[in-house]
Amino acid sequence: MRIEDLPEEWPVVDSKEHFKGYVIGVRTDTVRMPRDEVADRDYVVHPGSVAVLALDEDHRVLLIRQYRHPTRHLLWELPAGIRDVEGESLAATAARELAEEAGYHAGTWHTLVDLYTSPGMSDERIRVFLACDLSKVEIDFERRHEEFDMPVEWVPLADAVERALMGMIHNSPTVAGILAAYAASVEGFALLRPADAPEA
Repeated sequence: MRIEDLPEEWPVVDSKEHFKGYVIGVRTDTVRMPRDEVADRDYVVHPGSVAVLALDEDHRVLLIRQYRHPTRHLLWELPAGIRDVEGESLAATAARELAEEAGYHAGTWHTLVDLYTSPGMSDERIRVFLACDLSKVEIDFERRHEEFDMPVEWVPLADAVERALMGMIHNSPTVAGILAAYAASVEGFALLRPADAPEA
């Protein structure tokens, strides 16, 4: 059997929206299951997001620290953001977030890894990009709320892997990006997909 996630959609016989906020919504779908049974499935509707693993010439990863209220933690994360500009490519969204959150531009982009954050309870998709050939940029962007004070740190990739495995870094796209970058580095990043690779 081929090990690859495949699109599949079981019939939805009813759908109720319970909440719609600025970013997310909450919905219950009544889904027709095998043996002609039906079951309700509650989930969070999300527009999706992107994250950027920026890697410098010394193989250091750029991390920012941000307060995340639902977890009541200051988390070390990759620059990231919501897919909130209609018609903007994922790579353009990632480039914008890297500039706004960290003040960097990348000359080389690849798709590092695609993931669903929590597929049992949300439809959120995240594409994590690898960004290299970095240069500092000045931007006209006002940071507010959680983004007001986000320190930037450069961490050697091997040290970032160790921190992820030791439970010191918890943000899921950050952990996935760090481990994927470390694995891809074995082949000199030669097996990575282009930045505009389609999402399955």
